Amino acid sequence: MRLFRQLLLISLGFIAVAASAQNVPRLGQEYTVLDRPQPVEAGKKVEVTEFFGFFCPACNAFEPYLEGWIKKQGDRIVVKRVHVNFHELVTQQKLYYTLEAMGKVDEYQLKTFNAFHVDRNRLSTDAEVMKYVEKVGLDKKKFADIYSSFAIQSKLSRAAQLMNDYKINGVPTVVIDGRFVVSPADLYAKSRNPSTDPANHAGLKVMDWVVDKVYQEKNPVKAAPAAAPAAPAAATKKK
Repeated sequence: MRLFRQLLLISLGFIAVAASAQNVPRLGQEYTVLDRPQPVEAGKKVEVTEFFGFFCPACNAFEPYLEGWIKKQGDRIVVKRVHVNFHELVTQQKLYYTLEAMGKVDEYQLKTFNAFHVDRNRLSTDAEVMKYVEKVGLDKKKFADIYSSFAIQSKLSRAAQLMNDYKINGVPTVVIDGRFVVSPADLYAKSRNPSTDPANHAGLKVMDWVVDKVYQEKNPVKAAPAAAPAAPAAATKKK
């Protein structure tokens, strides 16, 4: 009976190890690592950069999941977004970076996706962008001043440089800590049982694993100091 219990415990141990291994994303399949990691400025936090485009159907589908995931991470991460210049839709880039400059991304990110994919506003001309701005109630003059500014042109140049540095050829793409690259929409599409539950989203699960890995590297848990030996008890004097 004792031998049977020992064999059972050993078997359960192998099963646990196998299950743990299955939960570890595979390099080259679930994620890749850049040959030349890029500098980050997140300190003890983990930098997460999303490359996206308002025109992109996969980005539109992923964005609500991403926003929920960001809230779940709390203050462990710093989020950056880069609107790519695919299809020469510079107006959409300028729209995003103007919202960013106005501090309005959190409020208008999903609304802007909705304008393109639901309301069918192509946002491909300045007039279409201003029509959207007026519809959602943004300060039109302030928006227009920023939209046409040199600062926004600088943002476009920076976006082009980042796309080149990170070798971005598709969106959405998420880069973590300037080195780990995840394509969440591709992972979701390749899932055997795609789930609409954020907890089971294949891309988010890989992102969870990478963020945990990087955060632990940046914030190693220090071993608790050994307890000081107890002082010897005072000898009792005999009367």
